[in-house]
Amino acid sequence: MWAALANALPALQGFFTIGVLIGLGWVLAWRGVLSVEQRKLMSHLALYVASPALMFVTMMAADLSRVFATPVLASYGAIAASALIYLVVSLVKFRQTVAGRTIGTLLACYSNAGNLGIPVAAYALHDVTWMVPILLVQIVVLQPAGLAILDAQAARARGEPLPVARLLTLPVRNPLTVGVLLGLIANWLRPTVTMPAWVIHPVDMLGAVAIPLMLLAFGVSLKLDPKPADSTERAESWFVVALKVLLQPLVAYALGAWVLQLDPVAVHAVTVVACLPAAQNIFVFASRYDVRLVFARDTLFRSTVTSVAVILVAATVLA
Repeated sequence: MWAALANALPALQGFFTIGVLIGLGWVLAWRGVLSVEQRKLMSHLALYVASPALMFVTMMAADLSRVFATPVLASYGAIAASALIYLVVSLVKFRQTVAGRTIGTLLACYSNAGNLGIPVAAYALHDVTWMVPILLVQIVVLQPAGLAILDAQAARARGEPLPVARLLTLPVRNPLTVGVLLGLIANWLRPTVTMPAWVIHPVDMLGAVAIPLMLLAFGVSLKLDPKPADSTERAESWFVVALKVLLQPLVAYALGAWVLQLDPVAVHAVTVVACLPAAQNIFVFASRYDVRLVFARDTLFRSTVTSVAVILVAATVLA
């Protein structure tokens, strides 16, 4: 038991790193160094410049064979369950707009697989490749679909026409999706084509600032943006947190252990991965489209704090 606990504790270093950067953003906002306008600028830089670069280098180096392994069925089934349950309940109870429901759905199923998932996989699972299928389904399917819906709703709100051709090409015109697609192409060409260092190094440097920008902007928002006052929003926020960090790992465990009958190592891995909190990217999306920014911020904060205990328990009990 103590050996398993010692194995799980290092995963907390990922949470510590996140907390330091968010806290730094809060302090800089408190001291007047960063403002709301500068928070918006950081979010835009993260979305349009740094994150596409990060997606490119991530996908270029990814082990794509993980995508076709049986354990991904447990992970993808858990993601689908969280998203579908939120959609059904939001239609019946929370009555959000299409754009608001899109942000809620992403918060319920889109994991922090990059800046938190990778260190958790490294320290708790001793294999970061468990994160590859999660990263792929999120940035190839969930992210383009969510951003396409948000783009369409933003155009409709402005009264602008949205031709079918434009709607169908929204995902591939999004900078994040472009970064993913270029990274996949580079990955497939890697056995025969070597990317020169003068191309990779600048892109790598840009990608390295994506996560710090997101976390600093998040800390500024905690200090300067409005505080939630709607009890319905709070109830929905905690419902989303429960779906993300409690239901999703339970479904992943049930599918892995009982339906797919995976070996204990794979069951342990898919369950711990499913415990990850919602991703900071969603805060950037909410900021970019000005949709439920405070709701996204507070739900992200709550899911991150809650997931610390859940990951520690899952990593210890199943190790």
